Amino acid sequence: MDGGWLDHSQYLAAFMVGLLGGVHCIGMCGGIVSALTFGLPPTRRQQMGSLLPMLLAYNAGRISGYMLAGALMGGLGATFLAILSADHAVTFNLGLKIFAAAFMIALGLYVAGIWQGVAHIEKAGRVLWRWIEPAGRRFMPVDSPAKALPLGFIWGWLPCGLVYSVLAWAFTAGSISKGALLMLAFGLGTLPILLLMGAAAAILSRFTRNQAVKRVAGLLMVALGLLLLGQALAGF
Repeated sequence: MDGGWLDHSQYLAAFMVGLLGGVHCIGMCGGIVSALTFGLPPTRRQQMGSLLPMLLAYNAGRISGYMLAGALMGGLGATFLAILSADHAVTFNLGLKIFAAAFMIALGLYVAGIWQGVAHIEKAGRVLWRWIEPAGRRFMPVDSPAKALPLGFIWGWLPCGLVYSVLAWAFTAGSISKGALLMLAFGLGTLPILLLMGAAAAILSRFTRNQAVKRVAGLLMVALGLLLLGQALAGF
């Protein structure tokens, strides 16, 4: 994905992965988003003017966490490429793109309820999460945007196959800035459904639990993964 339209299409694809993966976000982050409302007095929970700043602060923190992880992965991938010789670097980079595309296909199958292999990867991520999660408890109950922002940043590191698939992709981005931008695009894609989750939790939960909705979203993610795989294979 070098130059011109292809260089920018990866950000659009990352946004679409976040948007389509929203049905998975509800399961992973929905409880946290709902908890934001419980920290407010009952009268303020019904006021969008009180709720919206909390939701925006939480999501700003969450997306910032994604961007930091993307920057780290992009920088790590760029370091590996710099160490390798030119020929090996090209092969290594193409191999990483194929891996990232395959991971995305696996994630689509997971969201669609067809194959649960990604669940094992999420379980592996819980080892790191045990060290991070206690820090988030200091900001509970969440009764102000000042608490929602750092809580969102911490919860951005929650073990999630959806996030991991894009991080694998960020590893191939080629630089710190491109890795961060890729995760920013992904985070913005997840934003609509999580904002709606805060405002209409019950209705949205029923919608995203619908197996047909999950199947369509998952298969669309598989299609995106196949498109990325085709672009990577074209490099050979």
